Amino acid sequence: MYNIIFCAVLTFHIYIYIKDRSVKLSHKELIDLLQRAYSAEKAAAFAYQGHAGSVRDKIQKAAIRQIEEDEWNHRREVLQIMNQYNIPVSKWYEFRFYVIGKAISFSCYIIGWFMPFYFAGSLESGNVCEYFRMKQFFNELGIKEHDTILYEMGIKEKEHEVYFLSMIKNNKLLPFFEKVFKWGKKKSANNIDMEALEPVETSDIYCKRK
Repeated sequence: MYNIIFCAVLTFHIYIYIKDRSVKLSHKELIDLLQRAYSAEKAAAFAYQGHAGSVRDKIQKAAIRQIEEDEWNHRREVLQIMNQYNIPVSKWYEFRFYVIGKAISFSCYIIGWFMPFYFAGSLESGNVCEYFRMKQFFNELGIKEHDTILYEMGIKEKEHEVYFLSMIKNNKLLPFFEKVFKWGKKKSANNIDMEALEPVETSDIYCKRK
């Protein structure tokens, strides 16, 4: 009996010790970026459910479903980081991006083949920099333990962008959409060149804030 009581008391004190020693981030922009990315990944995953369901080609359908799974994986990875620093999930972002994701998912069935691919590529182009900015923000705080996972998630988003662009690069609608929405063969929201990829250690050149 005494051993049980002793173990329970010891476990409680260890829990309190670990909890008190957990690092809390004093970086509002980073915290908001993590919360927003966590919820936005769900919106993206929902959108790709509709996108995959709307295409007829089996190869395209499989590729989009894999991208959806990548987004769920990113959401899990971001949550692990948030939990490490006791960052709560934003209920507002969760609601907002749930609605956005479901709306986009539904729209994929009615806006034709080209636009879901185009806007998915444009969205992924911007998502790339979210993860590189997180890395930069953490580094500003002297934290480097997340460098590799954030780099990998950023590169994965770039791979998604490259895939979606490859599907529409010869479509006659692309020049018009690129001119209006500022993304396409000549324009991107990030400066990553997959043919000359920088390693983690020198990746700070990507997505630098002006």
